[in-house]
Amino acid sequence: MAELVYPPVIGVARTMFKALDLRFDIQGAEHVPARGGAVLVSNHIGYLDFVFCGLAARPSKRLVRFMAKESVFRHKVSGPLMRAMKHIPVDRAAGMDAYKHALSALRSGEIIGVFPEATISQSFTLKNFKSGAARLAQEAGVPLLPMALWGTQRLWTKGHKRNLGRNHVPVSIRVGEPMAPEPGEHPDTLSVRLRSRVQELLEAAQRAYPVRPKDADDTWWIPAHLGGTAPSPDLAAAMDRRR
Repeated sequence: MAELVYPPVIGVARTMFKALDLRFDIQGAEHVPARGGAVLVSNHIGYLDFVFCGLAARPSKRLVRFMAKESVFRHKVSGPLMRAMKHIPVDRAAGMDAYKHALSALRSGEIIGVFPEATISQSFTLKNFKSGAARLAQEAGVPLLPMALWGTQRLWTKGHKRNLGRNHVPVSIRVGEPMAPEPGEHPDTLSVRLRSRVQELLEAAQRAYPVRPKDADDTWWIPAHLGGTAPSPDLAAAMDRRR
């Protein structure tokens, strides 16, 4: 079936990126398979992360179908677009329907995008991974594609105002080599191995990031363990529980 909505939406996004003068540093895009199913797995630090994950798949001419919370599909603007782009709604009270939908898409050769932390990390560090991405890859017999983003939190993230002015914000994207589940590997063990790989990619993106905070008021986007003023993982977890 022809893709009537997704390509034009990508075109609009790329025009927006150019208008904002974002500075992209994408490495590893060649690891995105040109055909066949895969589960793309990324850290989650900003509201626009799904857009940037999808951007890394464009050199391989692939469209990523993201699993997203069901409320996004009820919105009068985003809902029709999300459905037309064949993204997958996740009702956390009845997640099996979304799982079956994603499994079917993987078996038909689609790339499914998953944020296994299940929510934005306000500490900008990796939270524990849910095992759904690992289970999908194992059951569908497809590879996991690890990815890390850095800099996207500076554009729009939880607890901070949007910064969509022409501020030349660098966005770093790292894509790792596909990971194959080991025979008989437990999904929890695979999730730990996957998280470790995403952590490596995240640290590489952080080391290469070309911008440092301008002053003391600009340290909010740096994790506490790197000398910034972002909440510690424990404090961020407590903030999530209060929501």
